[in-house]
Amino acid sequence: MLSAISILVLKMAYNYPPAVSRWKSLQNLPRMMANPIPVFNEYIAECGDVYTFNFRGSSTKGIFSINPIFHQHVLQKNNRNYRKSEVQSRWLGHYLGKNLLTTEGSYWLRQRRLIQPGFHRQRLAGILNIMHSVIDQYLISLDLRLKNDSEIDIAEDMMELAFLLVARSLFNTSVGPGQLKDLALKITLLQEFLVKQIRLPFLNPWFKFSGLQRKHERISYEAEQIIREVIEARQKSDAEQDDLLQMLIDARYEDTGKTMSYRQLLDETKILFVAGHETTANALAWTWYLLAQHPAALQKIREEVTQINSDGVLQFEDLRKLEYTTQVIEESMRIYPPAWITDRLSMDEDECMGYHYPKNTMIGIYIYGTHHNPKLWEEPTAFKPERFTKEEKKKRIPYSYFPFGGGPRLCIGNNFAMMEMQLVLAKMAMAYDFELAPGHKVKQLPLVTLRPQNGIRLRIRSIH
Repeated sequence: MLSAISILVLKMAYNYPPAVSRWKSLQNLPRMMANPIPVFNEYIAECGDVYTFNFRGSSTKGIFSINPIFHQHVLQKNNRNYRKSEVQSRWLGHYLGKNLLTTEGSYWLRQRRLIQPGFHRQRLAGILNIMHSVIDQYLISLDLRLKNDSEIDIAEDMMELAFLLVARSLFNTSVGPGQLKDLALKITLLQEFLVKQIRLPFLNPWFKFSGLQRKHERISYEAEQIIREVIEARQKSDAEQDDLLQMLIDARYEDTGKTMSYRQLLDETKILFVAGHETTANALAWTWYLLAQHPAALQKIREEVTQINSDGVLQFEDLRKLEYTTQVIEESMRIYPPAWITDRLSMDEDECMGYHYPKNTMIGIYIYGTHHNPKLWEEPTAFKPERFTKEEKKKRIPYSYFPFGGGPRLCIGNNFAMMEMQLVLAKMAMAYDFELAPGHKVKQLPLVTLRPQNGIRLRIRSIH
């Protein structure tokens, strides 16, 4: 056994980055609850690209980073030494179940290998016509609405459209409008409560005693029921569908040849549905916000779509030709990354960039801060889609841009999301002009994803 002196020597050997004082962390808890982004940015300005913090004001030390070298080490080069923290595995898992987002180790790897084929090119190509149909129906309804009022909340619209796109792609069926709004509201309520549990953990005993936790568990159960009904209806039906749910039902493990249990099917469907619409909806909303301020970029999208396919009905092979449209999406996700932060927990002591830290060190990977790091991006707040030309991408430092995460846990639906966003931008750009509604102030609301706090109100005019 190690003596007390040996343990002390080992502890002294740890070399942490510059630290934010615990007192300052405690002082800033109210600001962190309201909006942590300005607080994080202040700490970076004070301490540098990698700093030590006291996790949620406690005595537990963590490391926070906007440095690509550190990110690549944690997410890729030494990823086996890191797992998701209880913030993701425990708290998200409590409401979303045991799935690709919330699990670790051999179970996660087995599920990833089972589900990955559902997002291969052939499967996505089959879903393209479903997406065309959903977007076309949305545009018809939008035209009718614009006859009465030219001003809409594009964030709300994109949330509903993304819901429909995922519902049809996943289930090849429509979720009723009432169910859709109900599900969207429930997810928002759960996000807001979950953020309180994560940022103010000392209030969790009160949440439990007051019944607030039980109330939100009930909300989670009610949201799950909507998805449960669709799955059960499919399992009772003899007709097979060409959608992601059918893929999940039919998928078989390589080692046993068996399919997923009902509970596994439900949990994986839930996360594909919830994560699949939320991040894409926010990315689209922020993209329209930027395009409303940059009409020249919108016009370039129109010109590109017209050049590729004059009737605007893009085929799967056309999507890779949408180079400028894709650059716009990528630049939007740089400025407003939907997944704005992630974390990992070290499973053993480790060393990176000259810093040496122990087992169970919380690592905060600040994606938003990295995407705005002036050492990595010239004029980081400016909208410049040309940053993402093929030539510019070759110059980029790995892990200076990673809106879909990185390493083995790169988002499984990244290609699905890009296809969805390309189609929405192409079709809407060909139909409308956009401008910001006068007097409307747009603010960021960093919950689990980066949302606009009070929506994004735009004036929309048909160009036909």
